[in-house]
Amino acid sequence: MMLSFNQTKSLLDKYRIGLLEGFLVKGEPGLEKILKEKKLRFPLALKIQSPDIIHKTDVNGVVLGIKNEGEALKAFKELLRTVKKKASRARIQGVLVQEMKQGTEVIIGGKLDETFGPIVLFGLGGILVELLKDTSIRVCPINKTDAVEMIRELKGYPLLKGFRGMKAVNFKALTDLLLKTSNLMMHEEIKELDLNPVMADEKNAWVVDARIIR
Repeated sequence: MMLSFNQTKSLLDKYRIGLLEGFLVKGEPGLEKILKEKKLRFPLALKIQSPDIIHKTDVNGVVLGIKNEGEALKAFKELLRTVKKKASRARIQGVLVQEMKQGTEVIIGGKLDETFGPIVLFGLGGILVELLKDTSIRVCPINKTDAVEMIRELKGYPLLKGFRGMKAVNFKALTDLLLKTSNLMMHEEIKELDLNPVMADEKNAWVVDARIIR
């Protein structure tokens, strides 16, 4: 069973894994209210929320870079129309509204392996994780040394260190996230966990989207 947004946030909060603040809306009036009351800073992202849709991008369920309220309302209607057409049987819980974070995309994952038990994964995020297959894996529980090694093992490590004028990401924040994820995997019955993307910059690392299957 895939957890809902609220269930996912509650479980991550329990292990002090911060999920980027978001607001679940079910209709245009709700979206207008959030935009006015919460004083969200553009650009925004809209993401479909459904227990029946594992990969949102497969059904065009994510809209990024929304610059103003007019664009948000238009994108909201188009997103729902497209998703209902591509996944007509999916139960739609609403649309998540989030401010966008800038940084380097990485992924942190977890899985219950039939042979080794809980494992944790780290890699480049977004489409790069599928394109480059640049990941590192450890059996849980991991310690700080393990977490540091997982980050340094990536072929894309120079990108995280700072490449061609880019600032290095906050390695302490990434290490802490890996340790907390390992702890979660050790103490909860989780089949799959996907924190993707995690946006990392020189100051912090934010979990922008999360998927947990029990």
